[in-house]
Amino acid sequence: MKQKLQQAFELNLKEGLEQGGAVSVWQNGTELCTLCGGESRNGVSWQDDTLVPIYSATKPAAAACLLQALHDCCRGPELAVGDLWPRFPMPHLTVGQLLSHQSGLAALAEPAPIDDLDACRRAIERSTPLWGPPQHGYHPQTFGPLVDILLLELTGQRVSDYWEERVRRPLALAFYIGHVPENAYPRVAELRTARMLGAMPRTPFYREYFDESSAVHRAFHSIDGYGSAREMNTPQAWQCGSPAKGGIASARGLSMFYQALMGHLPGSPFAAEVAEWMSLPQCRGMDLTLLEPTAFTCGAMCEPASLFGEDGFGHAGAGGSLGLCRPTTGLSFAYVMRGMELGNLPGERVHRLLRALP
Repeated sequence: MKQKLQQAFELNLKEGLEQGGAVSVWQNGTELCTLCGGESRNGVSWQDDTLVPIYSATKPAAAACLLQALHDCCRGPELAVGDLWPRFPMPHLTVGQLLSHQSGLAALAEPAPIDDLDACRRAIERSTPLWGPPQHGYHPQTFGPLVDILLLELTGQRVSDYWEERVRRPLALAFYIGHVPENAYPRVAELRTARMLGAMPRTPFYREYFDESSAVHRAFHSIDGYGSAREMNTPQAWQCGSPAKGGIASARGLSMFYQALMGHLPGSPFAAEVAEWMSLPQCRGMDLTLLEPTAFTCGAMCEPASLFGEDGFGHAGAGGSLGLCRPTTGLSFAYVMRGMELGNLPGERVHRLLRALP
């Protein structure tokens, strides 16, 4: 496996699909292979401890925190959101339905800054859901404050603090959600914006995305802050701790999170039920935000099978990063990179790596 993965990774670099990045594969608590190459910044070689913003690949870690907190209270994802948050616009929605993007609150009635959770709460409470179960649509930005507020109501802690105290620090994961130490700043790679090769894709999603009056556009812009690669290349973004997109990780750290989630790392804080809840599909079909078929579990993607496998789950991040696990084989995979690409899901460079897996 290692030889095939290395050949695939080196081919990505040779063909120019990769500017700099890393891939890490673990199985049943053992590191099978971690590879890195290219540059993390101009003139700086990528190392296996290089960190990089992973955008929405953060979401499963945030969801796992909320689900573990529910488990600690002898509750589960069937709990009604209104039991924790009475002013929530759809109080009878379950936590599992919220984590699987069924709340219809992807686009808010008014924008709110990412760094002001109280403003985000007010904006959510004043918004009218655009759909409800069994319909679903990806919540790229509002997923962050939705999970933060529920965890805060349940434990008195936001995701960034819970993650740091209960998960990252005890396991020594190179995967931060906020709380990035200043001495780690030099290790953070500099993202580069996706290069346009020809015309913008003429798909329904991109037509709606560039229409400022559309719900799709508002879904990606209702929460203001740290939207561009330039903004994400700042310490302020690294410290924002957004549960939707604020993760800063190495490939090894992201892959190890999934090992911990599956119970394969000593000292893992996650109950077996958390991984089970995150593995079961909650919705599938046409996504009302991405305008293509998707399927979600409690906080994770589980389709297409070409990415996640037949029983796997995980999440892609803007630009092409990916973390996932396949519980029946105990395998986890993580890919992080510098050069961003267009598209809602990773492209050929990641599929080439996945084809090298056992």
